[in-house]
Amino acid sequence: MTATPTPGKLLVSPKDHALIMIDFQSQMSFATKSIDAVQLRNNAALVASAAAGFGVPTILTTVAEKSFSGPMFAEITDAFPEQPLLDRTSMNTWEDAAVIEEVNRIGKKRLVFCGLWTSVCIVGPTLSALDQGFEAYVIADACGDVSDEAHERAMDRMVQAGVRPMTSLQYMLELQRDWARTDTYDMTTGIAKKFGGAYGLGIIYAKTMFGASEGH
Repeated sequence: MTATPTPGKLLVSPKDHALIMIDFQSQMSFATKSIDAVQLRNNAALVASAAAGFGVPTILTTVAEKSFSGPMFAEITDAFPEQPLLDRTSMNTWEDAAVIEEVNRIGKKRLVFCGLWTSVCIVGPTLSALDQGFEAYVIADACGDVSDEAHERAMDRMVQAGVRPMTSLQYMLELQRDWARTDTYDMTTGIAKKFGGAYGLGIIYAKTMFGASEGH
């Protein structure tokens, strides 16, 4: 066996998947207790900004937007200003014909999911996608539920079924993967500075004080 300097096939890249962001809406967030609302919005913004910046095909879907759940987080829609929102009645996104039509139009076998709530609106489509032969990833810290228990058991159930978990910052850095990729370097560090928490503060400090750059 000989090692080569090439990425593993299980790593995501900008061209090999579609992102599905589900029910990031006011009504859904009111009852979310497994993650702080500010952190949830921040992580969702990081994911949306990264996906938009790297050109990842993205589906934005809501449930009962006009009648009950309210608008999608502005941090997400701002990243996709021309993107239509696919509104549903079904709790399981995978049971909505318009969403599945868009999944088929995009044509990616690998799907990355995030949204509210983990135990209902994320478990439903991920397990359904797996059942139909798709690969499913979940950005765990861009999901939330009514309790820690609900979120954690939902994550356990998905992982046991074959869904691959990741985090919001991990998602963006996996898309970048090499700091020598100068065409997306400023975008990636810019998103990190804005939404990357303490990591972003470290980038601001290093660049301001020392003019540092990871690519050199």
